[in-house]
Amino acid sequence: MNAIATIARFSLQEALRRRVFVVVALLTAAFLVLYGLGTWQAFEAVRSDPFTERIGGVEEDIVAGATLLGLAMFGTLFLGTILAVFLTLGVVRGDAERGLLQPVLVRPVPRRTLLLARFLAAAGVCGAYVAAVFLAATVITWALGDWWPDRVLSPALQLAAAVAIITALSLAGSVYLAATANGIAVFMVFGAGLVAGLLGQIGEALGSDTLDDVATTSSWLLPFEALYQSALGAITADTVGFTRLAIDLGPFGGAESFGVLLWPWAIAYLALVGAAAAAGFNRRDL
Repeated sequence: MNAIATIARFSLQEALRRRVFVVVALLTAAFLVLYGLGTWQAFEAVRSDPFTERIGGVEEDIVAGATLLGLAMFGTLFLGTILAVFLTLGVVRGDAERGLLQPVLVRPVPRRTLLLARFLAAAGVCGAYVAAVFLAATVITWALGDWWPDRVLSPALQLAAAVAIITALSLAGSVYLAATANGIAVFMVFGAGLVAGLLGQIGEALGSDTLDDVATTSSWLLPFEALYQSALGAITADTVGFTRLAIDLGPFGGAESFGVLLWPWAIAYLALVGAAAAAGFNRRDL
């Protein structure tokens, strides 16, 4: 445990030295300012237009708030993915090529300990980050639009779990790929998950069972997308009627419930990715 804590601490100190967190903080501040401006204008438009007054049983405040927060959740996951990638994309091959990895491993520190420490450090930071940004966006939505989601804790946890899976994939990729190639691969996998969610929306609109099946299978294969969709569904879990049907959550992937097996599968998925990373690292000649 001492080795894990020490490596995790040095990993975070290295990120601070490279000013990764400074860049992320600036991007996050800009994102929240733009979100606040958009939220303020959207609710002003909804409340000033006489044609948006609860027509047909649809409560426009709920529709506007849920849609805006859904967009914020996508932005939050994207920013969390950027942070996760930059914290892990060169952990193994990158550090080995720079000669930074060998002194750590000869102390001796087991290779699986190194991987676990780096994962815990990156996933902990990224998980806390996305949860904090989601809560900030929620408070902004409430302050400017007087709307609060039906659930807050569960979507925050699901977003944190989603970014932890992306962190694990990036860390595993660093065992097999150079830093640049790994970064590109992780972002392409992230994009594939978004496309899967988009296919699900298209399939639902067209009534295509094939597209629905492809989207569902892809979301299970890339469970960060399933967790994202479940988080979207949680913020309007208690909303019913025409208002529920009118809500369009997020630009990539609408709200979807994946049932009680999602969390066990997410944990098992992390274990499988970790096992693949450890196996590749043990075979690697440094």
